[in-house]
Formats: sequence, structure tokens, C-alpha cells
Amino acid sequence: MSDPRVLILGAPGAGKGTQADRLTAAFDLEHITTGDALRANKDMETEYGTPREFMDAGELVPDPVVNEIVEAAIDEADGFVLDGYPRNESQVEYLEDITELDVVLYLDVAESELIDRLTGRRVCSECGRSYHVKYDPPTEEGVCDECGGELYQRDDDTEETARERIRVYEENTAAVVEHFRETGDLVEIDGEQDPEGVFEDIEAAVEAHTDAE
Repeated sequence: MSDPRVLILGAPGAGKGTQADRLTAAFDLEHITTGDALRANKDMETEYGTPREFMDAGELVPDPVVNEIVEAAIDEADGFVLDGYPRNESQVEYLEDITELDVVLYLDVAESELIDRLTGRRVCSECGRSYHVKYDPPTEEGVCDECGGELYQRDDDTEETARERIRVYEENTAAVVEHFRETGDLVEIDGEQDPEGVFEDIEAAVEAHTDAE
């Protein structure tokens, strides 16, 4: 089997990062995220300037710069899992010009479940370990198993913030999902299963859509 070229899509809380890590390990792929690619290539010269210029100014890195950074990362990879890109229709067009994907995975999770996942995280104020009140609770409520520190909810884990993150995702990325659904490349995965069940479905989809050598 040739090295798969995979795009993984899903709302905040859908489990993209966890499943992308599993995929990269199982198939020996590069995990390409927009954030990592930008940080690794802050000083890459593009027609529009370097990513560092925008990042240091606290501005969003414009699409043309992001496109070139992602293209460079893809060019260096035999196979990859692309996570966090494309975020809009113009980026979809650019991506389709620079590579041919084997499969596009969409982790389908209901909004109510996303809210539960996003708002349930608790972080230790002392050592920074993360817990989840439902899926990975501490032995004693509010107390870190590792160091006994107090657990707290981060500002960006509140329900109001979680709903806004999902709204922004839907506003920007719904068209991306629909594009790949219309082209027939989208494989919808039930993201509400346990992580092992999700990965079994992902692994089967990747193997089914990757050309045999």
C-alpha cells in the first residue's frame, strides 16, 4: 500500500488531534497542522512576507501565506494526515491543485456531545495535568491525582466559549465538508464511539481508499 494522504475534518471537541496522532503512528505518516507548519516555517519568505511578521503583530496569517507553508510541508512528506486545513473554499481549491488526497475523514459528533467534551476539561493549577469530569475524572473531585493541586476550568473551556468555537467552525468550515461530500471523497465516521471504535473505522476507511502498491 502506498503512503496514504489523508485529510481529517471535525468540529472542536470531535477528537481530530487524538485520531490524527493514532493515524500517523499506525501508517508512519507526517501529521501536518497549520499551527505546527507555521511555527516551523516562521521565516519562510513568500510573496506576501513571512509568517513571523503577521504572528508577531498578533494578526491572522493570510491565506496565501498559509497556503505556501502547507504546500511546503506536503512536498516534504511521502504520506500525511492534514489537520486544521483547509478552513474555507479558497483553501480547498488550492489544496486540490497541489495534491491528490486518498481519503477525507469527517468525525461526526452532535453539538451536545461536543459541548460536554469541551466544557468537562479540568486542569491542575500546580502541575498542569488535564482531566475530564466525565471521561477521565480524578480520584477525588477537584484534586489532582499527581500532585494534590487544585483543579480548575480554563476560561476557554466554558460553555459560552465552547458554543462560540463551534459556531465559528460551522460558519467557516461547513462549506469545506459539503464540498468533499459532493465530490464523493468524504467518509463520515461516527465520532461518538469510544476512541478505539472511532480509530477502527478510520483505519478501515484509509485502507479501503489507499491504492495498493
